[in-house]
Amino acid sequence: MADCILVLDAGTTSTRAMVFAADGSMEAVAQEELTQHYPKPGWVEHDAGEIWEKTLACARTVVGEDAGRIAAIGITNQRETVVAWDRDTGEPLARAMVWQDRRTADFCAGMKDYGHEPQVQKRTGLLLDPYFSGTKMRWLLDNDEAVRSASQDGRLAFGTVESWLVYKLSGGAHLSDASNASRTLLLALDGAQFDEDLCELFGVPRDSLPQVVDTHGQLATCDAQWLGAPIAICGLAGDQQSATIGQGCLSFGETKATYGTGAFVLTNKGQEIPHSDNRLLGTVLYQEGGTRTYAIEGACFVAGSLVQYLRDQLGLIGSAAETEDLARSIEDSGEVVIVPALAGLGAPHWKPDARGVISGLSFASGRAQIARAALEAMAHQTHDLASAFAADGAPWSRLRIDGGMSANDWMAQDLANILDLEVERPDFIETTALGAAILAAVGCGLHPDLESAAAAMRGGASSFAPDMTTDVRDARLARYARALAAA
Repeated sequence: MADCILVLDAGTTSTRAMVFAADGSMEAVAQEELTQHYPKPGWVEHDAGEIWEKTLACARTVVGEDAGRIAAIGITNQRETVVAWDRDTGEPLARAMVWQDRRTADFCAGMKDYGHEPQVQKRTGLLLDPYFSGTKMRWLLDNDEAVRSASQDGRLAFGTVESWLVYKLSGGAHLSDASNASRTLLLALDGAQFDEDLCELFGVPRDSLPQVVDTHGQLATCDAQWLGAPIAICGLAGDQQSATIGQGCLSFGETKATYGTGAFVLTNKGQEIPHSDNRLLGTVLYQEGGTRTYAIEGACFVAGSLVQYLRDQLGLIGSAAETEDLARSIEDSGEVVIVPALAGLGAPHWKPDARGVISGLSFASGRAQIARAALEAMAHQTHDLASAFAADGAPWSRLRIDGGMSANDWMAQDLANILDLEVERPDFIETTALGAAILAAVGCGLHPDLESAAAAMRGGASSFAPDMTTDVRDARLARYARALAAA
């Protein structure tokens, strides 16, 4: 009987495939790292062909010879990353521009100078920042001959990563779900399809873009050649929206934070189109039958990638897990503070030209102090977001956390301490993949609706209550504010 869900989780540093049972238990997982390309400062690229090949390899590993048990496929992905490919050959035309890429900063600044940001924010919920997909598409059209030629010949297809994977799996379906489409700067939050006026503003040809579809339902079909049988693709969502669903934040006001490569906080805003006066983002959380549920979002560009930087670039730690032991080995960070603006600053600052800072160093500062300061930076950045959410009338009463970094008990407790509220972490922290499984399970009919699927597929959770004194908290935040000004 087909009663399992295959989830493809195409992240920033790796891609994975997982098989989930209808009760949310994970039966199999396979993972492959993705090559990170940094050809120039501020440039971040992926090989779209590698994303496809490694995702397919992972899927074949977990499905094996028993494709008949897979009822549907759910896909979740790194958002805002742009793939350009040839409709005729199905091959990439250029390296994918990753969401962290900052090369369009000058273009965004010029559009701000022309006064476009207020109207763009009102219509899309987004700000003029290199983070989003539309300016990346424009850059490729302006600077890559293969992309420009394909556009002139009517062969160009643009898409985010889920769109690329669906195209390859299905043998030509060019579509994007509403949650990913809402991250491009080219979709009005109240518009069914990509907007002609926004496409003209950013100089992106409308005919190069995919059809916008629901996040769950009968969306496309994976060709039998890939996994041994045709399988319906029934769930699509950007990684942060997927994690919000995986955390069960299906009611107005419920909030989650994911600590992966970056840190992303979303609060469910129901069917009310969100507006922020504090430089937060409005986004589509999910769409069913053409009806949208929205969220307000704050994004920090660097979280787990800071720990990866300490490991790979500076050689200060041997593994991410080592940071918890180092943090516990000392009473405090010795006034060492890290502002992790290695890819600029995201919400609520939106400073693409900001650079990382390590302050407070002394001869007493060593590996432990720097590792602890790196973990403390997660709480400091989240506190900035909490202040902005509260100013926008969306204060947090509790924060549900997930993502790879949330497995660190020390960091989870530090979040509770600095935010001064309860932090809840599910026993199964891979909620991004779980959210895609929930969407696909509803889309193919294994569960009748999202609420039923979440109730059946989510497990238990642990809670962390604040236990830090006010004077210690205030001193920490004051040191961070000084370091932030220097960034």
